[in-house]
Amino acid sequence: MIKFLPLGGAGEIGANCFYLNISGTGIILDCGMHPQRIGMESLPDLDLIKDLPVDYVLISHAHQDHLGALPYLVQKHPYIKILSTPQTRALAELTLHNSVAILKEQLAEEDKFKIYTHEEIDLLIRSIEYKAYNENFNLNGYGHRSKDPVSVNFYDAGHILGSAGILLEHNNEKIFYTGDINLGNQELLPGSTLPDVKVDVLILETTYGDTDSSTILNWKEEALRLAFSINKILNSGGSVLIPVFSLGKMQEIIATLWNLMKAGKLTQTDIYTGGIADKISRVYDYNRYVVNRIDPEFEINSIPQKDLYEVDQPEKFFKNPCIVLAPSGMMIEGTASFKLARRWLKQSNSAVFTVGYMEENTPGYIFANSKKGNKIKLNEIIEEEEVKCTIEQFRFSSHSKREELLKIVEKLKPEKVILVHGSPNGIDWIGASILKKFKGTKVFIARLGKEILI
Repeated sequence: MIKFLPLGGAGEIGANCFYLNISGTGIILDCGMHPQRIGMESLPDLDLIKDLPVDYVLISHAHQDHLGALPYLVQKHPYIKILSTPQTRALAELTLHNSVAILKEQLAEEDKFKIYTHEEIDLLIRSIEYKAYNENFNLNGYGHRSKDPVSVNFYDAGHILGSAGILLEHNNEKIFYTGDINLGNQELLPGSTLPDVKVDVLILETTYGDTDSSTILNWKEEALRLAFSINKILNSGGSVLIPVFSLGKMQEIIATLWNLMKAGKLTQTDIYTGGIADKISRVYDYNRYVVNRIDPEFEINSIPQKDLYEVDQPEKFFKNPCIVLAPSGMMIEGTASFKLARRWLKQSNSAVFTVGYMEENTPGYIFANSKKGNKIKLNEIIEEEEVKCTIEQFRFSSHSKREELLKIVEKLKPEKVILVHGSPNGIDWIGASILKKFKGTKVFIARLGKEILI
């Protein structure tokens, strides 16, 4: 018997964490924090499994919404075994250490929430066992639990470096968890690979389920559109701010900009980056020959870059035209992109260009859906401000389009599909489309704390 229990990431994007009980062996898929919440509210509901067997946690990739709560899981279950790809392990070391400082800043007044230490992170990272893509390995039950092992394979998910779809097999039952998956090519990473087998259960992400795919050009077409818009701003003497996630989006976008400059499509200008993104780029470069890459010879750190954190006065960004890639991608309050965007608002010849998915309750969403002349209010404290700069949306997707998600269903031919990691509208679109297109397939919508027998 196999049971599926969502602990987070059900009907939303954030705190992704899913529990599988496979004949008594407890396996957790991802353990993330919710990026728009703080304290206890940001965590998966780990109390739901306090009386259940917990043996393994498999991490699909190193984004915080899939990994960030791992230290708290280990605190509650110190003997749990952690497995990931080697690249995810390397990136986790950077992102988890970085989150310690962020949490300390966010939670100075909160005493119920125990912030983990750098020493605890060091111990956790050393305990992660890593497996390469397509390297079959077994998870063995303990004591009274299943004597038959669960066979596992990681498949390249094409989302960020080290990201994996996870295939689990037990007694001829096959379960595939997509994690965050991307079938299309980016600038650095090619699209995902999928198991060449029929699966019984598909646990499917739905991030772009409510996005009209006609609004998403392919990467090369969108790059040319971005170059055209940046050139207009630079040629008018302005500067461009691009909010990016430090992990994944920054590496893909700076590679895109540099290739456009080399091809003569984009005006040569200074590019500012910095912070943890530089360390992450080194991990990308180090692994360029051991994972799928569109051009393994390309090195991110060979691109000339200036450190945005060495600029003591933001006004200096406007003295000479430049491009600034600043975290966070959704412009979360307190981050570099949020602080800089408030300066950019006042610059009539400059621009803020967004390049990725924005959740509705984030400052990034407010920016992305505004235009010059609008008045926007970013939070309850900040007064309403007039938008004097240019704002434009671009979509450089690291997730599959909704039609591509249906292609995954078509290829893997599951009898049951469990929908996770998406908005209610997106989940509804994907669910209705599966029921219409694949007769006989059962569709389940993951709901927090509601067990599904599979």
